[in-house]
Amino acid sequence: MKTRYALNNTMDVKEALYMNRGEGESSYAQNSKFTQRVVSITKPILENSVQSLFSKGFHLCKLLNVADLGCSAGPNTFSVIQTVKETVEKKCKESNCQTPEIQFYLNDLPGNDFNSLFKGLSGFCDQTQGASCFAVGVPGSFHGRLFPLNTLHFVHSSYSAHWLSQVPKGLTSNEGMPLNRGKMYISTTSPPVVREAYLTQFQQDFSSFLKSRSEEMVPDGCMVLILQGRQSADPSSRESCWKWELLADAIAEMVSQGLVDEEKLDSFNVPYYSPLLEEVQDIVEKEGSFAIERLEKFALEVGEKQEKDAWSKGEKVAKAIRSFTESLISYHFGEEIVENLFHKFTHIVVEDLAKESMHTTSIVVVLSRIVG
Repeated sequence: MKTRYALNNTMDVKEALYMNRGEGESSYAQNSKFTQRVVSITKPILENSVQSLFSKGFHLCKLLNVADLGCSAGPNTFSVIQTVKETVEKKCKESNCQTPEIQFYLNDLPGNDFNSLFKGLSGFCDQTQGASCFAVGVPGSFHGRLFPLNTLHFVHSSYSAHWLSQVPKGLTSNEGMPLNRGKMYISTTSPPVVREAYLTQFQQDFSSFLKSRSEEMVPDGCMVLILQGRQSADPSSRESCWKWELLADAIAEMVSQGLVDEEKLDSFNVPYYSPLLEEVQDIVEKEGSFAIERLEKFALEVGEKQEKDAWSKGEKVAKAIRSFTESLISYHFGEEIVENLFHKFTHIVVEDLAKESMHTTSIVVVLSRIVG
């Protein structure tokens, strides 16, 4: 049997983090309606940003290099590709200029379902219709370099940059005891050092993300980032830690039943951080490679608003959360607890949403690579 360890370094996260693969009931492809809503809302921003390349003369290039970082697999990935392709074609027609070829670089961690991704790409790379498009997979962490110097014209990333390269350091005492006992993320019971550790890790990771992209992008290149964030200055607010609190509650119930070792829960912390808009802005300005063209946030209700059946609504939300947390849970606790855990988790989510609706904040930032 494979020995399992707490997530505590970059290599662990690279191995453990991925969206659920395939097309099954628990897959990310079947449970990504929320992020599809985010992509739909931000589509005009993506279109405007692609159009801005023309004012910078990039349409004169014979080839546009476009990267989608943390692309996963499924409808969202294809929607982004389609939007970029159609926007370039439309703008070239309006400008009466030759349409450049487009090279799409689709990046995610090695565990991503690249097989399903490539199977769905055939229609988008049909060279007989519109702009000639090519696509390649780029496995690896976007917290470091992925591409050669000065090659990318446009970068997009949706609901990925809030994932950290590693679990923050400093979550154990000098004696090696866990400081965030019974929780897996920042909580109202977390000591201040836990909050500070998460913010510090996000600052380091997002700065590294920006620095890496600044080296890979051409001057004046454009980047559109969409992150899950928060409204409240308090990182332990309900909006920020809701899903992690409920997951911890479900695992704590299994601990009380003797199904999970308490030490396993105490040693588990997720590599994730929901930033404030102001925190994102501060990091971009301090890193210094990009000018902020646009920075805004918007809130969306969790679950389908038109869904009147409480169980159906909560079950869909629980499945969506499972689709991007199951890999971490399985890696740390073992696959044998998964079905029981998410059964309990579904009941907890249904009961919670029946008492109070939940909203989450998305942060959109459009950046331009500073010349020189």
